[in-house]
Amino acid sequence: MNHKSLNVLEFYKIREMLIEKAESTPGKSIAKDLMPSTDSNEVKFSQSETQEALTLLMKRGNPPLFGIYKVRDDVKRAELGGMLHPGALLRIGEGLRVSRALKNYMRDTREETVENYKIIGDMIQNLGVFKDLENSISNAIISEDEISDNASTTLRNIRRQIRGKNDGIKDKLNSIINSSTHRKFLQDAIVTMREGRYVIPVKQENRGSVPGLVHDVSSSGATAFIEPMAVVELNNQLKELEIKEREEIERILMELTGMVGEDAEGIRSNELLLSRLDFVFAKGKLALTMNATKPVFNENGYLNIKKGRHPLLGKDVVPIDVYLGDQFNTLIITGPNTGGKTVTLKTVGLFTLMGQSGLHIPADFNSELSLFKKVFADIGDEQSIEQSLSTFSSHMTNIVDILDEVNESSLVLFDELGAGTDPTEGAALAMSILDHLRTMGIRTLATTHYSQLKIYALTTDYVRNASVEFDVETLSPTYKLLIGVPGKSNAFEISKRLGLQDYIVDRARELLTKENIEFEDVLQAMDRDRKIAEENKTEAERLKLDIQKLREQLQNEKGKTEELREKILQRAKEEARQIVRNAKDNADLIIDELKSISSEIDRDKGRRLQEAQDMLRKEIREKEAQASTGIKEIKSKKPPMNLKAGETVEVLSLNQQGTVVTPPDDKGNVEVQIGIMKVNVSLSTLRRAEGNEQTTSMEKSKSVNTRKTKAIKSELDLRGRNIEEGTFELDKYLDDAFISGLKEVYIIHGKGTGALRDGVKSYLKNHRLVKSQRLGKYGEGGDGVTVVELKNS
Repeated sequence: MNHKSLNVLEFYKIREMLIEKAESTPGKSIAKDLMPSTDSNEVKFSQSETQEALTLLMKRGNPPLFGIYKVRDDVKRAELGGMLHPGALLRIGEGLRVSRALKNYMRDTREETVENYKIIGDMIQNLGVFKDLENSISNAIISEDEISDNASTTLRNIRRQIRGKNDGIKDKLNSIINSSTHRKFLQDAIVTMREGRYVIPVKQENRGSVPGLVHDVSSSGATAFIEPMAVVELNNQLKELEIKEREEIERILMELTGMVGEDAEGIRSNELLLSRLDFVFAKGKLALTMNATKPVFNENGYLNIKKGRHPLLGKDVVPIDVYLGDQFNTLIITGPNTGGKTVTLKTVGLFTLMGQSGLHIPADFNSELSLFKKVFADIGDEQSIEQSLSTFSSHMTNIVDILDEVNESSLVLFDELGAGTDPTEGAALAMSILDHLRTMGIRTLATTHYSQLKIYALTTDYVRNASVEFDVETLSPTYKLLIGVPGKSNAFEISKRLGLQDYIVDRARELLTKENIEFEDVLQAMDRDRKIAEENKTEAERLKLDIQKLREQLQNEKGKTEELREKILQRAKEEARQIVRNAKDNADLIIDELKSISSEIDRDKGRRLQEAQDMLRKEIREKEAQASTGIKEIKSKKPPMNLKAGETVEVLSLNQQGTVVTPPDDKGNVEVQIGIMKVNVSLSTLRRAEGNEQTTSMEKSKSVNTRKTKAIKSELDLRGRNIEEGTFELDKYLDDAFISGLKEVYIIHGKGTGALRDGVKSYLKNHRLVKSQRLGKYGEGGDGVTVVELKNS
C-alpha cells in the first residue's frame, strides 16, 4: 500500500486507537505493525477473528488479559541454567494464570455456541496449563523483592530463628541502655545498626567505658557507634542465619528456574498465543467502541457503504450512503466547500484500508467492500515549499505518480481534480484523466467545482454524478450525499441572502451563457422534485413502520392473552381436581365412620347409615358445584377496573402479589412493585388481592436492608486472590454494599506486581453500581487500596 495514501486517509490514527485498546506490551507491538492486506484469505480470516472477539465481548464481557508480559528472554536464560530473579518469575507466573483464566472464560461459554468462536477457541485450547509451576511461583514469591515464608520449610525455620535472635539482641541492648551504669556514657538511649550489626551510640570521651567493637563514628566525631561485647556473639549468630537465609532463597529461585526451563517451550508458545489474543480482542474492543460491523467482501470491485460514519469525526457525524462499481465505475461529487465532499472520499478510502486490515467499519450491517491491491489518494494541499512547487504543480506531480502505478485492481480518490489553474484547462485535464481511468475500468471517486464535469458525468457511460446537499435557507450544508444528482452552484441565492444587491445578481445572470442558465434551471427543478419525492418516501416509510408496529403489538397481545387463558384454565382445573380430591377424602372418612357405627351399634344402624349417606351426597354436590363455579369465574374473569396507586394486586402470570405504582396507561400497561423490583405488566394479568400485603412486603425489605447494613463492612480484603477470584468476590460485595446503602467502600488489593490492582480497576470501570474510583491517599493505604464511591440507591 502507498504510504502517502495511508497517511492522508488517516489510517495511522486508527491504528493508534487500536494500540490503546491492547492490554499488554506484546499485544500493542502486534497492533503497531498492522497494515492492510491484499490476500483475500488473510483478510477474511482476520475479519472472522474480529467478529468472534466482538461477539464474545458483548456476551461474556472483557476476557482476563491482565498479566501478559514478554518473557522470551527470561525463559531462554532459564534454559541456559541462569538464575531468574523474583520479578521475572512473577511475570512468568502471571502469564500462566492468564492462560488458565482464559480457558475458564471460554469454558463458561455455552457448548452449543462454541463453534461460533472457532478461531479464538482454538487459540485458547492450545494454551498450556502448568498448574504446579504456577502454584510454586505463587506460593514462593510475594513481590519483586520479597520471598514468602511458605517457599520452603527450611526458609520458614530460618526466619523464625532470625526473628528470635533479633528479639534477643534487642532485649540485651535495651537492658544495657536502660541501666543506670551505662546510661551516663550514651549519647542517646537508642539501638541502631551499622554495617548490618546492632550498635549503641556512645559519647566519644566515654568509648573506653563501654567494652565492645567500634563500627562507626559520627561526622562530628562526638559519637562512637559501639557493638557491646555482650551482643557480639549474638550478632555473629544473626549474620550466620542471614547467610543461610540468602542461600535458601537462592536454592528456591534456582529450583523454580529449573521448573521454568523444563516447561520453556510451552511458556514460549503461551506468550505468542496470549499476545495474539490480546491483539484480537483489541480489534473487538475497537469495533465495540465505534459501533462497527463486519463488512462483506466481494471480488468484483463493488463498494456499497450503508450509513457510513467517519470514525474520527465523533458521534455527531452525518452517516452517508456510497456505492460504486456496479452500474458505474466513476463517481464525480460536487457541492459547496465544507459540505462533506472530502469527508466522503476519506470515508471510502479509510473503510477500504480498515476492512483489508481485518478491522470492522462503523457502518450498517452488510455494507460491502472489495479487495483492492492499491489505494491512491490525492487529497488536501500538499504544496512543497522546499521544492518551490505551486498547489497545481504539487497535485499534478502526485497525480502523475498515481497514473504510473495504477492498475485495474486499484481504488483512486481525487480531491478537487484539476483545481489550481485556469478553470477551462483544469476542467479539460480533469475530464481527460477521468476518461483514461474509466477506459481502464478503475474505480474512481473525484470531487470538483467545475460545471463541465457535471455535464461530463451526465453524458458519459459508467460515470455518475453525486452531490452534497446544501440548505440555502440556513446557508449551511446538510452533509447528506445524493448519488445521481449533480450539485447546484447556489452562488446567486447565497449572495442574495448575504445582502448582495439584486441588480448586481441580475446582471451576473445576464452574463451567463444561455446553456449555463438552462443547465442550472434543470438542476434546480431536479433538486425540487427530489426533495418532494424524498418527503413522500419518508412519509410512506413512516406509515409502513407504524402499521408494522401495530401488527406486532396486536400479535403480542393476542399471544399473551392466549397464554394467560391457558394458565388460568390450567390453574382452575387443578383447583377443581383438588376440590374433588378433598371431597373424596371426606367421603372416605364418612365411610370409615359408617363402618364403625355398624360394628358398634346394631340397633341404630339403619338410621345412622341413612344420615351418613345423605351427608356424603350433600358434600359431593357442594364440592362439584364449587369447582364448576370456580372455573366459570376464572373463564369470565375481567381485568380489575379503576386501579389506583397503592392498591395490592395479584400478578397472575408471575403468581406474586405486588403494589400498584402507577395506574394503567393508554395501552393497558401497569407498573407494579414486587418486593424490590418494579415491573410493567398487562392489566389483563392482574386481579385485586384480598387484604393489603404492601406493608408486610415493605417491612420485610426494610428488615433485609437493616440486617445487610449491620453485616456488611466498608472494606473488602482481596490480598492473596488471583484476578478471577478477586473480581468474583468483588462483584458480590458491591451488590451487598449497594443494598446496605454504603456510599464509599475500600477495596484492599495490596501492591505486588500491580496485576490484581489493574484487574480491580478495569472491573470497576464499567460496573453498573460504581460512580467513581481512586487510589488510596496517604493514611488510606496508598496504591494498595482502591476507594470506590457507589451510586445512590
